[in-house]
Amino acid sequence: MSIFSFKSGARSLFNPADEERIVSAIRAAEKRTSGEIRVFIESKCRFVDPVDRAAEVFFGLKMEQTEDRNGVILYVAMKHHQLAIFGDEGIHKIVGTEFWNAEVQKILQEFNAANYVDGIIAIVRDIGEALIKHFPYEQEDKNELPDNIVFGQ
Repeated sequence: MSIFSFKSGARSLFNPADEERIVSAIRAAEKRTSGEIRVFIESKCRFVDPVDRAAEVFFGLKMEQTEDRNGVILYVAMKHHQLAIFGDEGIHKIVGTEFWNAEVQKILQEFNAANYVDGIIAIVRDIGEALIKHFPYEQEDKNELPDNIVFGQ
């Protein structure tokens, strides 16, 4: 679970091609793991701490109901320039805070260069690799959560 702020000149959300690239990255990662990755994007964070908002969204989307407790959400508040990564207890116990902090630093570099889509895709891939390593795909695995980007207010 990590929190940091980023600089942004762009205020708009993503076009359909950008959305499809992100969803394709989620699907590609999830094909090789039982883990679940969600991306939630909204304009403003209603909480002081975006990790609290990420947790609220995580539980609101019922991501804790995955069988192995290995769901991860990337939360982004565009206008407030905040983001957080929140991983459920199954994956968090394995990768720990250092992993999340390193991933946040990577995405911040991309966001600060206004590479929002590429930054999100890179983090989805990295999270996917961690999930693949610790929760590899098995024949009976099913996609427990939708892959689409969730847009808040």
